[in-house]
Amino acid sequence: MAGPSSATATQVGNHPFLRAVAALSTLAGWCSAAMIVVAVGITCQMIFVRFVLNGSTVWQTEMVIYLVIGATLVGLPYVQRLRGHVNVDLIPLALPMRARRALAVLTLSLSIAIIGVMLWYGFDYWHFAWDRGWKSDTVWGVRLWIPYLALPVGFGLLMLQLIADLVGVLTGAEKPFGLEDN
Repeated sequence: MAGPSSATATQVGNHPFLRAVAALSTLAGWCSAAMIVVAVGITCQMIFVRFVLNGSTVWQTEMVIYLVIGATLVGLPYVQRLRGHVNVDLIPLALPMRARRALAVLTLSLSIAIIGVMLWYGFDYWHFAWDRGWKSDTVWGVRLWIPYLALPVGFGLLMLQLIADLVGVLTGAEKPFGLEDN
């Protein structure tokens, strides 16, 4: 059974790039939390309209879905900054600091490459919806480029946070995987 992680939030020190990215990631986290709060409020309004007023709802379900998906994508960099993703640190803990640093550089580089591909295709999908004027096939008929914008924004901010994490490890501003030396 795993105990609490010894990893901490990313350290930025006086490095201006790391501080700027940390601020952007924190702002994204606040925006994500606001989207969740709005989605909960809309859900409550929808329940009231349907079951108390016995009315029909047109836009609420679709809006809640878009908000929750958007909150998930926009919240990615904040979770990365806080090291809130699933973390298996058995291998990094077993390695000496030099090998741990090399593993951190490798995993961050691979993560940046993978998120870069997702950003590329997310932007392409968003742009395609915007260029073609796609609308949802619902009564509300929302222009789909609006909710799809969460793809390039979320992945772009996550990639920026991963680059900041890599810069932090390479400059020594941050310990690899946020773990202290053995």
